[in-house]
Amino acid sequence: MTGIDSLIPPGAPSVLGTAPGVTEDVRAYLAAGGYRGAIGAAELLDRLDGLRGRGGAGFPAAAKLRAVRDAGPRPVVVANGEEGEPGSVKDRWLLRARPHLVLDGLARAAEITGAERGYVYVSDTVAGERIRRALAERTPRLPCDVVDTDHTYVAGEETAVVRRINGGPALPTAKPPRPFQQGVGGAPTLVANVETLARIALIAARPDRRRPAARATLVTLAGRGAAPLLAEVPYGCTLRTLARAQGTPEPAGVLMGGLFGGLLGPGRLDLALDPDTLAAAGTALGCGAIRFLAPDECPVSLASAAVAHLAAESARQCGICVAGTGSVRDALGALTHGTADAGLLTRLRRWSTALPGRGACGLLDAAAGTAGSLLRAFPDLVRAHLDAPCPGCASPADAGRLTVPVPHVARAAVPRPRSAASPR
Repeated sequence: MTGIDSLIPPGAPSVLGTAPGVTEDVRAYLAAGGYRGAIGAAELLDRLDGLRGRGGAGFPAAAKLRAVRDAGPRPVVVANGEEGEPGSVKDRWLLRARPHLVLDGLARAAEITGAERGYVYVSDTVAGERIRRALAERTPRLPCDVVDTDHTYVAGEETAVVRRINGGPALPTAKPPRPFQQGVGGAPTLVANVETLARIALIAARPDRRRPAARATLVTLAGRGAAPLLAEVPYGCTLRTLARAQGTPEPAGVLMGGLFGGLLGPGRLDLALDPDTLAAAGTALGCGAIRFLAPDECPVSLASAAVAHLAAESARQCGICVAGTGSVRDALGALTHGTADAGLLTRLRRWSTALPGRGACGLLDAAAGTAGSLLRAFPDLVRAHLDAPCPGCASPADAGRLTVPVPHVARAAVPRPRSAASPR
C-alpha cells in the first residue's frame, strides 16, 4: 500500500488537502475557498512566474500559457492525467482525490489563454469516474470533455495527447508544429500536467503564498523493503531526507525522475531537490518519481529492468527508437547475465551520446540516458560485470518492480436527502 505524507511547512498551501484518502466533493472544495480566485487572469499569470510544469520537462508554466494565448484565436486547454512513468502515481491520485482542484486550475488556464473548451485526458478508470462525477456536481464555467486512452509510456506525450483527442491513436507525431501552435482541432492548445493545474488553482486562491505553492512538489518515493510513499515536499529537500522518509535510510543509489533522470550513486544523496540544482548535477526531477536502491540491490539489474520496460513500451514508429532501445536493452541484459563482450562498454558509451534527440518522443532519450548514467555513476561495478556473473543480477530483470500502486482513495459518500419532517 502506498502511503501519503507531507514534508512542507505547516500552513503552506498544499495540494494534498485535508483528507487525502477520500475524494473531495464540491461542497468541501467550496468550503475551503475553491473556485473563488482572489485575482483576475492577467494578475494570476504574472503571479505564476516561478512555477515549473510538473509533467516531466519542468518548462515554466507562465511561458507556456503566454505562448498559447498569443498563438491565435479560440485556443483549447487540456489537463493531461495520463502518467506513463511506472514509478509515478501523483497525477492519478490528484484526479481521484481532488478532481475539483484540477478542474479549477483548468478553468484558470482557460481564462488566461482565452480558451473556450477544455479536456481532461485520462487512462485511469477510477480517475475518469471521479472527474466525471465532479463535472456533474457543479456546472463548470468551461465546457469540458473527458477523453479516455490506453495506459502506455508514450500516451501522455503532448503530441500523442492531441492526436488521441482528435480521434487518432495516442502516439507521438513529428514536431513542428507543437500543440501550442496547432493542436486539438487545429487550434492552439495548452497541454498541462494535472499537478501544474492544481498548483495554478492554489496560487489563484492564495496569491500571497504563491512562492511556497510554486516551490513544493509531489514526489513518488519507492525502494525495496519499505512501502512506497506519495509525499509533498519543498524544493531544497535533500535526497537523503527523502530516502529516510520512504524507509530506505542508506540507499546504494537513486533512480531519478521515473525513467528520465538516470541513476545517481550514493555520494549524491545530499543533492537538493531543486530543478536547477539537479540539472547542474546532470539529472532531473522529471515526473517526481524517485526510486532508492537497497544496499544489496545491483544498479546494473535496475538499469536493465528500466530499459527493458522502455523497449517494450516503444511506439514502434521510429526505426531508430526500435533499434536503439533494443540494442541498449540487449547490452544491459548481457551485463546482468555475465555474457558481455569486451567491446560492450564502448558501444554503450557511444549510444548514450549518439541516440538522444533522434526519436519523435523522449523514450529513446530515457533509454540512452539510463545507460549513460549507469556508466558514470557506477563505472567500477559495471566493469566488474565483465569479469564474472553478478550474484545481485541472478534473477531475471523484472520491469514490474518499477511499478508503484496508486494510494487508495475512497469515494465520497453521497449525502442522504433530508425528509420534509427532518429538523432544520
